[in-house]
Amino acid sequence: MDAHTLKPAATLAKLARTPFAGESPEYCKAREALVAEEIEFRRHMTRLTEQRRSLPPGPVIEKDYRFKNANGSESGLIELFGRYNALVTYFWMFGPQRERPCPMCTNWLGAVNGNAADIKQRVALKVLGRSPVPRQLAFAQERGWRDLDFVQTIGDDYARDIGSLKSDGSEWPAVTVFKRDGDKVRLFWAAEMTPEMADPGEDPRLAPDVASLWSILDLTPDGRGKDWYPKLSY
Repeated sequence: MDAHTLKPAATLAKLARTPFAGESPEYCKAREALVAEEIEFRRHMTRLTEQRRSLPPGPVIEKDYRFKNANGSESGLIELFGRYNALVTYFWMFGPQRERPCPMCTNWLGAVNGNAADIKQRVALKVLGRSPVPRQLAFAQERGWRDLDFVQTIGDDYARDIGSLKSDGSEWPAVTVFKRDGDKVRLFWAAEMTPEMADPGEDPRLAPDVASLWSILDLTPDGRGKDWYPKLSY
């Protein structure tokens, strides 16, 4: 995207029209300023995705991590790619010590399930967990998820190395994207914003926020709220 050829966001914002009549001058002015900011944000996000795609080759994954699929077959990381050159993984908080999975992981995967069939037309998509696949699938069936591919991490090396298994046994979710490079696997991108990087008064989150729950609530008058989180049942 060439910023020099783009029209000013403030100019484009003047083209916006509210769908309902009766707005006050104050609302009109504030709404137009907001649209200009939204245009600038859209452009920044476009630059961000271009910068991500332009990353130089990441480190080769040298360790032979092992995984087990729904058929009980064991494989290495490269086999998870299937026919694709890119592999998107999500490590969710559903280790054997947990009676039920993390509600936020569940919420996120529920949204991904709705898009998984389309995503898998372009890249490999795997959900990784420390629990046996049958246990993960039992919960997936309970939720009505049909398009997610679950994989068990064999041993805890992988979870520890990506920072998802802490020394006290607690887990943390992780989005990690790998790239095939011939017969090798390289890291392409990993979500590296840790809880320590969160701004004051905010929960840890990525940019963009990949959870559709928060993206929708961000459109509302009260936003995300300060003390609400999704639950496994209501």
